[in-house]
Amino acid sequence: MPLVLVVDDSMLVRHTVCRFLEERGHEVEAATNGVEALEILSRRKPDLIITDLEMPRMHGAELIQALHDDASTARIPIIVLSGRSSGAMTTTALPVRYVIYKNIDIIEQLEQALKHAFPAAK
Repeated sequence: MPLVLVVDDSMLVRHTVCRFLEERGHEVEAATNGVEALEILSRRKPDLIITDLEMPRMHGAELIQALHDDASTARIPIIVLSGRSSGAMTTTALPVRYVIYKNIDIIEQLEQALKHAFPAAK
């Protein structure tokens, strides 16, 4: 069963994403910010990371850069959760697989993102 790390400071979004993943047979770990995520990553290596960009203590771009710079986590696929579909927060410079916008149907987007993250599971 694939392990997914969900990182988001919004309890509602975190709960929605975690429940979605668990219902589809994924094991889930959750963190409220990048610092907590790195603590979890020191103990466990997930198959996928889904992270918000705007969080306290360590925002998503810093987390993604830290993951990318560490050889033990650099190859973990990353999906970004973004509260903005306006393009104000760009992810083009970040090594991410997919972007999900929170203000659009999140469940449908999660379905598509998982197909991109786990292509063999289609």
